Amino acid sequence: MEYEHPLDKHGVRSLIVSELGISQQSITNWKAQGSVPVKHCASIEQITKGAVTRQELRPNDWQAIWPELAKKRKAVA
Repeated sequence: MEYEHPLDKHGVRSLIVSELGISQQSITNWKAQGSVPVKHCASIEQITKGAVTRQELRPNDWQAIWPELAKKRKAVA
């Protein structure tokens, strides 16, 4: 199965544009840079009702940014 970037999931870009007022170009830049700005991650997770998570948006550093999520993940496992 081919990898689908979280920003390419159905309807995610339109939600970000309409709900957060962020331009399509900014979203394209985030994808090209390989990183969504931290200040937008929780909002994106919230407006997508968890369909896109902070962990997906920042796969390489989410544990350092949101250590409480790492603790929750360990508790569930």
